[in-house]
Amino acid sequence: MAAIKHLVTIKGVKEGLIFLLDDTCNFESLIKDLRNKLTKTHQNILSGPDIQVQVRLGKRTISETQKQIITDIIAKRGNLIIRSMDSEFDLVKVNDQPKLKMMKTIIRSGQTIHHDGDILILGDVNPGGTITSTHDIYILGSLRGMAHAGINGNEQSIIASSHMKPTQLRIAGIISRPPDEWGIEEAFMEFAYLSEGQMKIDKVVNIHRVRPDALEL
Repeated sequence: MAAIKHLVTIKGVKEGLIFLLDDTCNFESLIKDLRNKLTKTHQNILSGPDIQVQVRLGKRTISETQKQIITDIIAKRGNLIIRSMDSEFDLVKVNDQPKLKMMKTIIRSGQTIHHDGDILILGDVNPGGTITSTHDIYILGSLRGMAHAGINGNEQSIIASSHMKPTQLRIAGIISRPPDEWGIEEAFMEFAYLSEGQMKIDKVVNIHRVRPDALEL
């Protein structure tokens, strides 16, 4: 007897849940399995505190109507909050770089900004503010809050800032040491990156030694 193919796989990660949706079946079969997972086999995840959900579509491209159908099925479950929904084609590449989003803003305490791709902030990230990205984070201003690059596990991501004094830095699943342990009180024109599973800090002028494709502040 042939094994039943699961069209929806749900995995737990530190940030919440990842829904991996099969990209080879028809959409109707996918939706049927998604509903089944949430009403029968995975009811245990539908209680308790809010859970952040990342939806991965693989190579599947969907219409806005189909996207809304998936959103409605997941979001109507009280404690599931969709943080992102993307396919391998969502990161539109220009010259082999993920799409860049530029924002002129100040991220204040209690605010969170997320982007799928590179993000450039023209302004400060204040204490209590949070910025997250699936790829690189660039800040033309002071980083005094929390920044998490490569939030989906991309260990090649970097965080660069004109003035870096964060409450916390994270790249993929690696959390930085506190700034006072870097050996410097103030860090100007610095960037953070991962090397051999550890976070390191260097001058922005050396950024191309680590990432030749990166932006320059």
